[in-house]
Amino acid sequence: MTALGFSFIFAAALLVSMAVRLWLATRQVRHVRRHRETVPERFAGRVTAQAHRRAADYTVARVRLGMFEALAGALLLLGFTLFGGLQWLLDLLAAWLPGAPFARQILFVVAVVLAGTIVDLPIEWYRQFVLEQRFGFNRMTPRLFVVDTLKGTAIAAALGLPLLALVLWLMRSSGSLWWLWAWGTWVAFNLGVLVLYPTVIAPMFNRFEPLEDAALRARVESLLARCGFASKGLFVMDGSRRSAHGNAYFTGLGRSKRIVFFDTLLSRLDADEIEAVLAHELGHFHHRHVPRRIALMFAASLAGLWLLGWLSRQGWFYQGLGVTPAAGEFDAAALVLFFLALPVFGFLLRPLASWASRRHEFQADDYAAAHARAEDLVSALVKLYEDNASTLTPDPLHSAFYDSHPPASLRIGRLQEAR
Repeated sequence: MTALGFSFIFAAALLVSMAVRLWLATRQVRHVRRHRETVPERFAGRVTAQAHRRAADYTVARVRLGMFEALAGALLLLGFTLFGGLQWLLDLLAAWLPGAPFARQILFVVAVVLAGTIVDLPIEWYRQFVLEQRFGFNRMTPRLFVVDTLKGTAIAAALGLPLLALVLWLMRSSGSLWWLWAWGTWVAFNLGVLVLYPTVIAPMFNRFEPLEDAALRARVESLLARCGFASKGLFVMDGSRRSAHGNAYFTGLGRSKRIVFFDTLLSRLDADEIEAVLAHELGHFHHRHVPRRIALMFAASLAGLWLLGWLSRQGWFYQGLGVTPAAGEFDAAALVLFFLALPVFGFLLRPLASWASRRHEFQADDYAAAHARAEDLVSALVKLYEDNASTLTPDPLHSAFYDSHPPASLRIGRLQEAR
């Protein structure tokens, strides 16, 4: 492989991935707009025409913003790589810190992450205070947005900088099998975050209070007992502080598992519907979807780090992406280039992950139908589709490529057959 050959392959992969993204987005916009005026027969009488049109308009707006975001990301990626941005940054840091190669490597990675964050911030601001505001979902204030951003940055620095320093040290000090040691570090780091998230990290952003509704708590605890699920508690999160969207989720690992309901969800669904939604989430627990996904993530990260270990020894990998590292810069350059290029080459594998996730959702729905009333889950899902302005008429190909959940009509149809 030559540097020029790899540059061509990278540029071609980026072009293909962007063309596919924009083609799928265009299909989604056309399909949703074409069905904007007609509520699907399966939802007639459940979803109003006004709500259906609102969901269509919201979906189109989100897709169009996503197209802009993808184009901005592609331009930034080209600027970093083939147009020499990363090499310019390496040269700048070498001039500033000529005698501190390890510090230069850390600052190099941090600078790349910050550049990406600076590009993303205006898009996130627009998403929150223009798009979400226009459709009545935004509850966040500009002050809270800034506070959240600063908190997130501080937490990322507190957790990420020691991890980065350790990985760079392993790359320099542990020989050709550094990637195996780095993988063990990555696994331990992720497991630690999973344990700490519900009790340490999440409360920095939201307030979590015990579920106070005694009747609802009794129903939920009865369902948990029937399903053999043990948790550290039932909590209500002040999701309405930031958004009108509703949700419920499990968080934590092992004995730190919690069940969390958004306050927006509890205000919209009745007790039967909440029990059905929780039964769906318990279906994921019953089928061990979360441990399987974690195991798959760790296996993929092992393969990825092995690949990075090989690529880091190939000169064409660096030069083909516009970088010629000096002594003491190879490790950080390899990390940055790998994580910039990986999404480009892995993009076309996304439908496989989406297919696996939709399969898990069907299994969880089947479990919910067996442990609660299928009609209650149907009713809850319809309310959530309407409240979250989720389109009922997605383009089938776009949905198959991206969606982690099955299309509404297909999902509701299966549940109605299970009644």
